[in-house]
Amino acid sequence: MISIVTPVYNEEDNVVFFHDEVTKVMEKLGMDYELIYVNDGSRDRTDLLIHQLASHDPHVRALTFARNFGHQIAITCGMDFARGDAVITMDGDMQHPPALIPKLIEKWEEGYDIVQTVRTATEDAGFVKKLTSSGYYAVINSISTTRVVPGGSDFRLMDRKALDTFLKFREHSRFIRGIVGGLGFKQTSIEFTAPARHAGVSKFSMKKMLHFAMDGIITNSTVPLRMAFYIGLLAGFAGFLVILHVLWCVLMGEAVPGWATMTILISIFGGLNLMCLGVLGEYMGHIFEETRNRPLYWLSDDTAGHEGNPYRETHEE
Repeated sequence: MISIVTPVYNEEDNVVFFHDEVTKVMEKLGMDYELIYVNDGSRDRTDLLIHQLASHDPHVRALTFARNFGHQIAITCGMDFARGDAVITMDGDMQHPPALIPKLIEKWEEGYDIVQTVRTATEDAGFVKKLTSSGYYAVINSISTTRVVPGGSDFRLMDRKALDTFLKFREHSRFIRGIVGGLGFKQTSIEFTAPARHAGVSKFSMKKMLHFAMDGIITNSTVPLRMAFYIGLLAGFAGFLVILHVLWCVLMGEAVPGWATMTILISIFGGLNLMCLGVLGEYMGHIFEETRNRPLYWLSDDTAGHEGNPYRETHEE
């Protein structure tokens, strides 16, 4: 069975059209499937519509958040409830074309555990958005140990094996593209051009985009913390040069009384403060890694079975 997980937020103008398009594709494939809608605290008729769809279509399951928790949490919730052998996550605004579903399933049937879609372009994206997006991926890949595919989206297929591993990652500040990129397994990608939204406008405001971008950097890298240590070392070295300059001025009789003492003290303690902050940042980075409580390892194959691995967690519905 294929599970299709779709987070929705104020998508009353899109959800019925999206459902019809997905239904056409899945009926043509002739595969058993379920379509899980996760209402992320919508304030319009979205919740009513998805429950109406669920009452008329046995393939549909409707989940409703008590409030808005965010796109990444909504995707995770749907994956928690998914019962399929493979799970496809996609948005309900038609920018993730349902017509690509057969290609995702085809790659899965070829033996790939994760099939990632990559946007080559977005029809209604402006120049600034394209520029900032490419710049962001360049930055995050330069500081992260996990590569995030430029143009990668949350439109992907995951085999149950990969999904069960993903579900062990339970941090609240989630950047799913980074988590999936670091899972390993057998991955491939499919390129597509994202069409314009079927109706309405994007609910991803600039504030949400900046918050999402920051989560991606912070959850995938401790380099910003480590930079404080290196900046402290540079500041300490610069302070040492300043001290040499001050002593030279004193010897040459060019120093104003009191200036040498104040400058030396500021240089010494300024450099020490930054270096100490850098050391504290290193410890904070290790604490951060531990508190995420991610699994120490996972297997792509377990020939020993559950009994041979007492730490293996199984997925429960």
